[in-house]
Amino acid sequence: MVYLMIKELSPSSDEVIIVTSSLMKDMNSKTDMYRANAIRVLCRITDGTLLTQIERYLKQAIVDKNPVVASAALVSGIHLLQTNPEIVKRWSNEVQEAVQSRAALVQFHAVALLHQIRQNDRLAVSKLVTSLTRGTVRSPLAQCLLIRYTSQVIRESAANTQSGDRPFYDFLEGCLRHKAEMVIFEAARAITELSGVTSRELTPAITVLQLFLSSSKHVLRFAAVRTLNKVAMTHPMAVTNCNIDMESLISDQNRSIATLAITTLLKTGNESSVDRLMKQITNFMSDIADEFKIVVVEAIRSLCLKFPLKYRSLAKDLGSCKYIRYIYNRVHLENATVRAAAVSTLAKFGALVDALKPRIFVLLRRCLFDGDDEVRDRATLYLKTLAGDGQVVETDKDMQAFLFGPLDIPLVNLETSLKNYEPSEEPFDIHSVPKEVKSQPLAEKKAPGKKPTGLGAPPIGPPSTVDAYERLLSSIPEFSNFGKLFKSSAPVELTEAETEYAVNVVKHIFDGHVVFQYNCTNTMPDQLLENVTVIVDASDAEEFSEVASKPLRSLPYDSPGQTFVAFEKPEGVPAVGKFSNILKFIVNEVDPTTGEAEDDGVEDEYQLEDLEVVAADYMMKVGVSNFRNAWESMGPDFERVDEYGLGPRESLAEAVSAVISLLGMQPCEGTEVVPSNSRSHSCLLSGVFISNVRVLVRLQFGIDGPKEVAMKLAVRSEDESVSDAIHEIVASG
Repeated sequence: MVYLMIKELSPSSDEVIIVTSSLMKDMNSKTDMYRANAIRVLCRITDGTLLTQIERYLKQAIVDKNPVVASAALVSGIHLLQTNPEIVKRWSNEVQEAVQSRAALVQFHAVALLHQIRQNDRLAVSKLVTSLTRGTVRSPLAQCLLIRYTSQVIRESAANTQSGDRPFYDFLEGCLRHKAEMVIFEAARAITELSGVTSRELTPAITVLQLFLSSSKHVLRFAAVRTLNKVAMTHPMAVTNCNIDMESLISDQNRSIATLAITTLLKTGNESSVDRLMKQITNFMSDIADEFKIVVVEAIRSLCLKFPLKYRSLAKDLGSCKYIRYIYNRVHLENATVRAAAVSTLAKFGALVDALKPRIFVLLRRCLFDGDDEVRDRATLYLKTLAGDGQVVETDKDMQAFLFGPLDIPLVNLETSLKNYEPSEEPFDIHSVPKEVKSQPLAEKKAPGKKPTGLGAPPIGPPSTVDAYERLLSSIPEFSNFGKLFKSSAPVELTEAETEYAVNVVKHIFDGHVVFQYNCTNTMPDQLLENVTVIVDASDAEEFSEVASKPLRSLPYDSPGQTFVAFEKPEGVPAVGKFSNILKFIVNEVDPTTGEAEDDGVEDEYQLEDLEVVAADYMMKVGVSNFRNAWESMGPDFERVDEYGLGPRESLAEAVSAVISLLGMQPCEGTEVVPSNSRSHSCLLSGVFISNVRVLVRLQFGIDGPKEVAMKLAVRSEDESVSDAIHEIVASG
């Protein structure tokens, strides 16, 4: 009942106060389980004021003789530390006393809480670890925690990494002789992961892991072989002594253990043992799943580099002709996207291996009759490329260079010129294509004898601007792996006019990331700004997490510059939220005549306007020439229809405009215009959703009552989840 009330009621409701009073009585109960449960629940539902009242009970519970009550209080302290850290920090003496408890679970939770209280003070953590490593910790679980904290202190320490000077190493080595297996393994793993670890330091840890390889417990065998596999990447010679025990694990019933064993042997074996190992792999490969086969293939690849004279026998065992046949089968059995990728992969084989080129030519010629344009185009280009200098064409620029030579011509201009070219005796002249990009709206053609159907989608920005954004973001290493840029917004002003610092922001939308580009201008001639960055608070945007930022080193007077902040979000999801922004910088007074800084500068900050990411940011306006044909060709497979009440509106036109703005889609055939005094209206919208999914929308509006507006929404798209997402946007908007 308490659980349901917490889920359904707000913290300020009278019912919660009644429940809280009852739980406080349970804290004085003679039944230990009632006391423990009361502590757990109270710490989840009380606010700061009420928590102050029950703090005395919680402090007493931490040192309670019953381990269940003490453990519950300590765990509650761990949770409360996230919301009320100042209160929990006052419990340090009681938590320190709980560390001396004989109950294993109490000691484990006490060590964890004491570390979290001091985790932001590196010196305090070091002192804590020093005191605990003197033998006061007896619980195996607490000992494992202490080993991890010790490893953290070693990593953060600035002391020499030589074996004689490495702090706390003796403690880790001493844990290798602990009676609990979990402590022994934790210590061995920690030693192997030390930076700059020497062979002498590794020896005792490797010896312990070698003993675990012959354990009857498959969990220990798996943990040991996985750790040794990682060590073999950096210290292969240190693992060589384990090879005999490792070979016995190749036939282990657990395929994960067998895979790790054989890949470790491949990394540590000598040239004379390669043939014997490969014979064992031949039968082994047929018994394991694809993900394990990939691990084995990577190990064999490393072996080829290590022993070049053995590469022929190693490649033979992999059966690379088999791979080509498998890839070609994708051309017949998969969808168009996979078929196109298979064609590109076949072409790479032909470009890299001359002996395979005749066979690849035959396979690519068969792809010329594929039903998909992309597959046919790739096959054609790759056949021409392989017939020439062996270069494989993959990108649009590569294709342009291959077809027309190294001409600096924008593809959008080339496409426009080809569309405007009328067949005649004169061939198409590539040199007549203009090299400058002109920004033009994409107007749709008028049907003969009919009224105009309206304009197509205006571009998000001039092609040159879009290309510039893409080049700019891809040149920044922190953002280079975000994938293809989906959309860039128009600049949003974050400062008022006539202020000392002018800042606007452009939102760059990727499939799994959003990058904010803050364009900054310093309008103060007597100031030089340095180390300019924007501190972004995303507490009102729960689905976003900051992953990277790029500050601006210097911002002189009237010389615009950019600083960037990147956030990660769920892929393909129209996550929304509000972001608050503060411009931080170091300001230097400058002599306007000489331009030289007159002082060392002081830190300063400037409050900017809030920024919102809305659902419309994930939609690109793309029109269609004939909505009815597009709607019917899309098909009803992923159609979603529902009705909504839009509440009181000033007019039907205002309701139509609000829905179009909410979705960010392109109105079609002039349906965004609502006739005056109309009591019903239909609107047609088109667009491309994030992940490049086409979307079509039919809206039917009607006046229900004096000013109430009702709407029927029908969505068709190429993806079921996108159709549902459009309805969710409307429902929550």
